Amino acid sequence: MFDPWFWSVAVATIAIVALSKSGFLGSLGMMGVPLLSLLMPAREAAGMLLPLLCLMDVIGLLAFHREFDARNIRIMLVGGLIGTLVGWALWSVITDAEVLLIVGIITMLFVIDAVVPWRKRLAEGAPPSRPWGVFWGAVSGLTSFISHAGGPPAQVYLLPQKLPPNIYSGTTVVFFAAVNFSKLIPYYFLGQLSVANLELDLLLALPAILFMISGVWLVRRVSAALFYNVAYVLVFFVALKLIYDGYTGVFFPGHA
Repeated sequence: MFDPWFWSVAVATIAIVALSKSGFLGSLGMMGVPLLSLLMPAREAAGMLLPLLCLMDVIGLLAFHREFDARNIRIMLVGGLIGTLVGWALWSVITDAEVLLIVGIITMLFVIDAVVPWRKRLAEGAPPSRPWGVFWGAVSGLTSFISHAGGPPAQVYLLPQKLPPNIYSGTTVVFFAAVNFSKLIPYYFLGQLSVANLELDLLLALPAILFMISGVWLVRRVSAALFYNVAYVLVFFVALKLIYDGYTGVFFPGHA
């Protein structure tokens, strides 16, 4: 059945994620799972998004296939794969309510980060060493596995290096493409790639492609400053709801 609320939120979510992966909206793409969690369980939302993320990654790889820092990729991927394995192990033992609470907390930290730029202070004086890159790659892989929210941890390592914009974008595209495709295996065994999710993905594939291409075009022409100011306020209230729902489900399951 056609549900206007469902499809409005779903298409808006895909738009935000695609524009983010194109570089237009920075790390705002991590709002994909939290937004879809308003419509479905967080685990199901993560599973539905993954094939679409992989589709967007293919477009990103075509756009940046020669523009990335190979050394950073080699360092971060070691950690990224470790984080993916840790996320797989944790996914087997945590409940839906705990996932919802984790997603809400991660989302709230993202909002706080927008107001208090802790990443810059944290990285001050820290050279782009291999252990530093492996550590933040692992954190990025873990948060990416749980809720496709690996952007901010990766930026802790990459931003202080002040790479050329195209090289920075290409490096993040290659890194997250590798992480996302590696997640297909555990997501399959965890039952996240259900037939129902894949049917939704087929319907949302065209909007995903169009918004991704639009983002590549917009990133060179339009400022996203005004959008950020409005979006962070909305994200704050979404995070509050997710934390409330997750907290209630974890500590008061009879009232969830």
